[in-house]
Amino acid sequence: MSTFGQTGRHRQAAPPLRTTRPGSDGEHLVQQRMGTTERADKFYAEQVLDRLNTRMREFAARQEMFFLATADRHGECDNTFRAGPPGFLHVLDDRTLAYPEYRGNGVQASLGNIEENPHVGLLMMDFLQDRIGLHVNGSARIVADDAMRRAHPGLAVDPVPGRRSQVWVEVLVEEAYIHCAKHIPHLQKTPRNGSGRSWGTDDFRRKGGDFFGAAAEAPERGTFLPPPRADAATWRAEAEKALERAEKRSADKADEAAFRGWFETNTSPQRHSSESDRPASAPAEVPSRRVRVR
Repeated sequence: MSTFGQTGRHRQAAPPLRTTRPGSDGEHLVQQRMGTTERADKFYAEQVLDRLNTRMREFAARQEMFFLATADRHGECDNTFRAGPPGFLHVLDDRTLAYPEYRGNGVQASLGNIEENPHVGLLMMDFLQDRIGLHVNGSARIVADDAMRRAHPGLAVDPVPGRRSQVWVEVLVEEAYIHCAKHIPHLQKTPRNGSGRSWGTDDFRRKGGDFFGAAAEAPERGTFLPPPRADAATWRAEAEKALERAEKRSADKADEAAFRGWFETNTSPQRHSSESDRPASAPAEVPSRRVRVR
């Protein structure tokens, strides 16, 4: 059959029907409890993308900082801050971001979490110009500097020694959406004093010193005597065993009735033990797409 109408113009194919609700089962349940389901669905329909559109890519490419959320394999969370010159967060394409990891305090909390659990959440906040934010949720992997530069030969080498990448984090975008402006303060940059930021320094005072007094109180907490370190191979073997146990527990519970959201129709839905247990406006449960780390 011809795809041309009587006017001779090419008929555009209808956009696909989106029947999967983004987000986690928990947020869907709380929306139902709080009466915000319709408002949330409007946001999902209009604002949540599975890639970075042109404006999002332009926004990300000029940011000088973002907040990074990670969690380990147990779900223990960490939130941290990353900064660099404009463009340090590289937009490789509409589904991929990458940023360099600079020299820090040596703890490697974020990279360690990514080793165990690839789900990450990035929050870019523009306090200075547009007073708007951008959330990006996705999965991350750690890439050696030489491997990243072989894959992307155009990456520049930063002239500041403290901003030389030790490794890179590559993020595959799964969700991207706006953070509204109504509660974001409008800030201004102050003139630079002295030599500016001390990238990569180990100087105690320039790193902030003991601003919160934690080091001064250390003797009261007792001597810190960490246990012997396991070698990487032993640790990884133990981590894999823990993950296998977690997956087995999940499989064992697969037949248990649980709230799964209600955004799409399932031909064989699970049922609550009683129809009266289900919220009046909620259809039968279906498996969610995934649970994200925000």
